[in-house]
Amino acid sequence: MTESATTETTAKVPAIEVTDLGVDFWVEGEWVTAAKNVSYTLQGGEVLAIVGESGSGKSTSAMGLLGLLPENGRISGSVKLAGEELVGASLHRLRQLRGAGIAVIFQEPMTALNPVYTIGFQIVEALQVHNAGMLRVDAKKRALELLAMVELPDPQKAFDSYPHQLSGGQRQRAMIAQSISCDPRVLIADEPTTALDVTVQAEILELLHHLRSKLDSAIILITHDMGVVADLADRVMVMKDGEVVETGTADSLFAGATHPYTQALLAAVPHLGEAGEASASKDDREVVVTMTNVAIEYPKRGRVPAFRAADDINLTIRQGEVLGLVGESGSGKTTIGRAVVGLLPAVEGTLDIVGTNMVGINKANLRAVRRDIGIVFQDPGSSLNPRMPIGESIGEPMRLGGGFSRKDEEARVSLLLDRVQLSAHMRNRYPHELSGGQRQRVGIARALALSPKLLVADEPTSALDVSVQAKVLELFQELQKELGFACLFVTHDLAVIDILADRIAVMHRGKIVEQGTRDQVLRNPQEEYTQRLIAAVPLPDPEEQRRRRSEREALFS
Repeated sequence: MTESATTETTAKVPAIEVTDLGVDFWVEGEWVTAAKNVSYTLQGGEVLAIVGESGSGKSTSAMGLLGLLPENGRISGSVKLAGEELVGASLHRLRQLRGAGIAVIFQEPMTALNPVYTIGFQIVEALQVHNAGMLRVDAKKRALELLAMVELPDPQKAFDSYPHQLSGGQRQRAMIAQSISCDPRVLIADEPTTALDVTVQAEILELLHHLRSKLDSAIILITHDMGVVADLADRVMVMKDGEVVETGTADSLFAGATHPYTQALLAAVPHLGEAGEASASKDDREVVVTMTNVAIEYPKRGRVPAFRAADDINLTIRQGEVLGLVGESGSGKTTIGRAVVGLLPAVEGTLDIVGTNMVGINKANLRAVRRDIGIVFQDPGSSLNPRMPIGESIGEPMRLGGGFSRKDEEARVSLLLDRVQLSAHMRNRYPHELSGGQRQRVGIARALALSPKLLVADEPTSALDVSVQAKVLELFQELQKELGFACLFVTHDLAVIDILADRIAVMHRGKIVEQGTRDQVLRNPQEEYTQRLIAAVPLPDPEEQRRRRSEREALFS
């Protein structure tokens, strides 16, 4: 065979070829299937997105490629990495291939990176493990090149830093640098942007676009974010209950999905810009929240000085109105939510809640004001007492607030369960017996227990699957229209706020930089920061997202 023919044959060998992959777990004396009959082939430079909701098998099937399963797990079928069969390979061989043949970018870099070693040490270690005889000086040089490749602004500083000394986006870049250090044939990106702000997410997606062409690695992208899929994927594989229900190119699947589950999944995705025109706000409604020149500080603790997290805040929320408070992590939006419910002190200005000034308020008056305030937390799992049945959790505000007999409390719990579309017989279940969406419904019911005039919702749908999120948002809209409470809705998801909000306030570095009606802020933003936020949101449509990417590059080039 000639040299050119050999090269041509080698080029046709897929980076990875998966055939009838199955993953099972031994649970209580029997094998339980987590994934079955999963098949796909990827060439170098191709991106396959595996999408589906929690429990669909997308992460389990991907981690099974390298045997990264618990002790009670087993894998079947065939996995060929550049022609080499991995199913049945020895643990020693799999360890050689982990990082060098197939590398993983994990969802949360703070848990994936070792907190007691510097970033540089961890990358150097990976290089020396997979390159026998590589000198430390050469490994350090290569590590600095990798940190520069992932566009960290100061590679030497990042090299010498511990994970906690970097921002979320910088940690994710550092983990990507470690993942690509050994030039893997296949890169598994497991929800690589889920924990990131929208602008940082856009930067990471831009980086992955750059790396796919530079490294020629096949990328398996695991995500539930259809905007990320539209931005990065060539092909899409949809999983449900451990099985593949549909595959296709990104363009064909978004344009004409054929399976009912895929259609439902796409229909549930909030799409920035698709919400109808907001109705005009009526200024004659009762003012529930007024913030005038408010400054909020985290108090001094020991040697740690007081920290001013928000300054010169001016906001008004009226009865029946939803104010969306948006911004990136650290912008101060959650700080405002905490101050509104009296968990943080307002040290300057006027913070008026339902006619009561919260600045310098005593405990007795604060307790009275809190009867008019409900709060829905981000994580429904950790915000409910695991030892308390959900009926008791919903009734707890009534017991603490007083004025309810046991009979009245039980009747109101039944009414609230009905309002959040949960059956009354579920009142004796514990939180762990409910799904994420059901737990969040319980959280909403508890927040409404005392018929509050103000509801503070702090990222209440960010921990939910997209279809569950859609149902919770629909329920939230119905309840808000029916009960007419004022709402401060804190989120970083502009597509969600486009559905819900009457008005929007944008926060950046502790200050409100822009506010107005939903249409004014989202359709005609005046501030450059707001323009950046909106331009960074990936749209769940490949053609539209390509156009958005070009516009974004032109806007900020």
